[in-house]
Amino acid sequence: MVKITDVARLAGVSPSTVSYALSGKRPISEQTRRRVHDAIRDLGYRPHAGARALAGSRSNVLALVVPLRAGMHLPVVMQFVVSVVTAARHYDHDVLLLTQEEGEDGLRRVADTSLVDALILMDVQLHDPRLPLLRSPVRPTVMIGFPSSPQGLTCIDLDFRAAGEACVDHLAELGHRAVALVGSPPEVYVRQTAFAQRVVQGFTAAADRAGLQSAVHPCAATPGAARRVAEQLLREQPALTGVVVHNEAVLEPLIDAFRELGLRVPGDLSVAAICPADLAEHLQVTAVALPSGQVGTRAVELLMEKLAGEPVPESTLLRPTLTWRASTAARNA
Repeated sequence: MVKITDVARLAGVSPSTVSYALSGKRPISEQTRRRVHDAIRDLGYRPHAGARALAGSRSNVLALVVPLRAGMHLPVVMQFVVSVVTAARHYDHDVLLLTQEEGEDGLRRVADTSLVDALILMDVQLHDPRLPLLRSPVRPTVMIGFPSSPQGLTCIDLDFRAAGEACVDHLAELGHRAVALVGSPPEVYVRQTAFAQRVVQGFTAAADRAGLQSAVHPCAATPGAARRVAEQLLREQPALTGVVVHNEAVLEPLIDAFRELGLRVPGDLSVAAICPADLAEHLQVTAVALPSGQVGTRAVELLMEKLAGEPVPESTLLRPTLTWRASTAARNA
């Protein structure tokens, strides 16, 4: 069985320093804290009951608030959930998953109890009704997503505006002059979900900057809706040669629909996406990958730092990386 002394030896610190890193009762440097937690992860150390008691009144439970709203793509949501749960276990924490529509009152009920030590919130809206509570002295909180005014909060996410821009810039560099965004389901925009709104902002800004003809089309998450949007695009934009898709559920049905309508991808129509890396690889689609593992892991790390009383950045924006695959090519003259 791995002991605290084993962790201390690997990290090059004293056993008491390992205890402080676990309990947060005394400040330690960021470099030392990371060495301790790296050693805990590498050795698979699990504190026994006495060591857990060092945390005082802590429950060693994190709440992950993921309201299951209409228009959400559950396979992608679960990638984030798994990354949070996996990272939390490295810190000997469990995760309480809250899937109800938890407004300010619901969050307060959780925060005012000893059930959880801290909270991670997903599906953030631009004008999220939970913000007043989160700006008050409650349990430490991290938001996966950025509201319109993130001041006074701790937020992390992919830079979705830059992701939208990267897709359009790629198409513009290939000579495409008419592009369209096939976006999230309509209800996602009605809620003003932050990541979806920022993709639209980035797409539109990049298209305007490059002087491209552009249009934005929300799309329900069904093959039938994908077919209808494909037909609408070709009817309304006959010069269309480039499409950006930010809707994982319709990416493959949309490509199939374009092919059934007589368009070759990428010979006649280039398609880029913002989606999980495994889906992009499977379909061989040029894409900005969703860094669910990196986001979930860093969200947990931020919470651990806050629980230890260490300063953390208010904003952590991950830069997008676009991988060029077989679905995009230079526009035919």
